[in-house]
Amino acid sequence: MTMANSVQDYARTLTLRSPTHYRVGPFTVRHDPGWELKYANYAIPDRETEPMADDVAALIEAFRERRRLPRLEFLPTWAPAVEPALLAAGFAVENRAPLLACGREDLRGPKPVHGLRITVPGTEAEFTDAARVQHQGFGGEGEPEPGTTDWFRAAATGDGVAALAVLDGAPAGVGGCTVAVDGLSELAGLAVAAPFRRRGIGAALTAWLTERALDLGCRTVWLEPGDADAERIYAGVGYRRIGEKVNISREAA
Repeated sequence: MTMANSVQDYARTLTLRSPTHYRVGPFTVRHDPGWELKYANYAIPDRETEPMADDVAALIEAFRERRRLPRLEFLPTWAPAVEPALLAAGFAVENRAPLLACGREDLRGPKPVHGLRITVPGTEAEFTDAARVQHQGFGGEGEPEPGTTDWFRAAATGDGVAALAVLDGAPAGVGGCTVAVDGLSELAGLAVAAPFRRRGIGAALTAWLTERALDLGCRTVWLEPGDADAERIYAGVGYRRIGEKVNISREAA
């Protein structure tokens, strides 16, 4: 299995372990009941599946019953027949995102940021700060919804990794790595507060989280960069491309 397909298998396995996931035909849906953000709610097809029109229609209905945008994230090479079936049902490609990965031999330390402190959050105030930075960093407005810290809290207190960056006494960045499965972990939810961007905090958080995951026994950490600028930041600390994922959704008819 290629590294890219191993990453896809990892994402599906972790989704199946979630107590809030559900199955619709040949699809596994990652569902976050406390967070409507589209990036927290999406489906992954079974490997090599060839969905029928009724399968896709049922998937759309399941998302809408839960007031979520019908959306999928997957590698086209994982299930080549899925994208054509979705396009035929009115889905549109949001983007094709590269997948990046980093191992121990690839990791490089970033330039130090004066006054930056990165810690594992532990208090309720720190979890609230982390949720706010992440919510607003991903384009949300106002305060985050209740429950948005659940995944972050689980990473900080369980087998994953969580980090809160503080600069000059203010919460500046946040991110986490999910629990390792077969030596793989995903670096996810990394966000830097708007006033602190372009100061090296994203690179510092990435390196800190990656090294901590590797120290806990992970073999490879992978991620999906948000854009070309983010990819350059990740590349600067040692991440390299291993494949491409399609993000695809269907707006209301």
